[in-house]
Amino acid sequence: MWLRMRPKPQFLVPAVLLALLAMAVPASAEIVFLSSGRTLSVKGHRLDGDHIVLTLRSGGEVTCDKDLVEKIEPDEVPYIDPDAPAKVAEPIVAPVQQDGSLPDGTPYAEIIASISEAHGVNPLLVRALIEVESKFRPTARSRKGAMGLMQLMPSTAKEYNVRNPFEPKANIEAGIKHLKTLLDRFGSSVELALAAYNAGPDAVDRFNGIPPYRETRNYVSRILSLAGLK
Repeated sequence: MWLRMRPKPQFLVPAVLLALLAMAVPASAEIVFLSSGRTLSVKGHRLDGDHIVLTLRSGGEVTCDKDLVEKIEPDEVPYIDPDAPAKVAEPIVAPVQQDGSLPDGTPYAEIIASISEAHGVNPLLVRALIEVESKFRPTARSRKGAMGLMQLMPSTAKEYNVRNPFEPKANIEAGIKHLKTLLDRFGSSVELALAAYNAGPDAVDRFNGIPPYRETRNYVSRILSLAGLK
């Protein structure tokens, strides 16, 4: 495992990193950028000599050497404590156009419409998916590492050769291609494709339908409602 304890290393920690760590203000959620290229989302961190103690969201702590950490930044996607009472807000839904076109004022409407048409995907479905995934924030990042408007996982971004997943056009294009792949895989079933987008296609195969996860079922239901397909 790349997070490990070891004897006090004989090296000089870059001054910039020390300054960043010393000045860091505790936040409700943080992204830890590791020297291996991976990221880790945590509740917070503190210094302990030559080590950094990371407070995990699931509880407990992990201690690692400073040289394993490149930087620590606030997580732009707030962490929702699973033990806290859920607050369900009614989404503000723009009226769906009778002709299937995107409602006026839809962010990135031209990009969504053109790429959706090119791949034979309902643009209203794409719009609803983006609303649920990122609320149209191009710099959104989830605690699991999903990135951008359509919350591409690193493996998905790599599969579709996305260099910058936070660039709106590249993100939307890859997300639509991925959604189209899932639609084709599950016989054009929008429900199963959305479930696979959220929980992964293997989970849909394993349960032979929408997985019995509350998050996934709510996810599918909300997108269908926003897209006017329910």
